[in-house]
Amino acid sequence: MATAKFTSVEEYIGSFPAEVRAVLEEVRQAIHRAMPGAEESISYQMPAFALAGTRLVSIGGWKGHIGFYPLPAGDAEFEEAIAPYRSRGMARFPLDEPMPLALIARAVEQLVEQRS
Repeated sequence: MATAKFTSVEEYIGSFPAEVRAVLEEVRQAIHRAMPGAEESISYQMPAFALAGTRLVSIGGWKGHIGFYPLPAGDAEFEEAIAPYRSRGMARFPLDEPMPLALIARAVEQLVEQRS
């Protein structure tokens, strides 16, 4: 993970190698599709996404995975789908596997529902 102080999501994503940048951008777009009108910022030196000023989700690029913070509680089907990625209230999506963008979008939608 890059250790610089970031002032924008573009700057954060731009600090990674091209293949990781592409994945971070895919995840970013999946979040925006699931949360129209999301506001972007940097929080704890990671991209954060908020609605009406309330931060709902953050993502982070790491050496071998993309971190997604926090994970919502979900129904049994969601819990089964997210189980391979769950790690103490967050998800770790491996960079060497296809990114489960539909699952990420579903997690975002549930966070929006739970915070409404």
